[in-house]
Amino acid sequence: MTTSKPTTAAGNHTSRFERKAAKADSKTPAVRIADNKKAQFNYHIEERYEAGMVLQGWEVKALRQGKGQITEGYVVIREGELFVIGCQINPIRTTSTHVTAESARTKKLLLNREEIRRLTGKVEQKGYTLVPLNLHWRNGRIKCDIGLAKGKAEHDKRDTIKDREGKREVERAMKNRTR
Repeated sequence: MTTSKPTTAAGNHTSRFERKAAKADSKTPAVRIADNKKAQFNYHIEERYEAGMVLQGWEVKALRQGKGQITEGYVVIREGELFVIGCQINPIRTTSTHVTAESARTKKLLLNREEIRRLTGKVEQKGYTLVPLNLHWRNGRIKCDIGLAKGKAEHDKRDTIKDREGKREVERAMKNRTR
């Protein structure tokens, strides 16, 4: 009985490590950890970026249990690096005893240098800011979606509420109609 190994386009045999790397590169659906619904209401999101986060071990464990929230968070640029401030990750009791857990620690975001330069130029323009939109898992790593946003005026917020309520009424009417 002969076993065949997977081959590449050139006909060469692929190693176990190459197959594993190819599998890791495939698009896996992002699993949401925390959403910033307030950001959608308070800002017009013009561009979205996905950035990695520098976290400590206890923070990753806490996020696995859903102990994070980013509603009050915002992103700043300092010395060519991005940081998220106000992102709360509540420590769990089973974390290590030799680590002092600080729930509102400033966390560094990892993004391409060219993208950071581009964002710096945009943020310096009047009215633009960076806001964290959500935290999610991607290929076993925690990522943070950040958005280049412009603040909404009060009348825009009222329009958003009116649209939302209108959609709810239509859904209710359709639900009652099908009964």
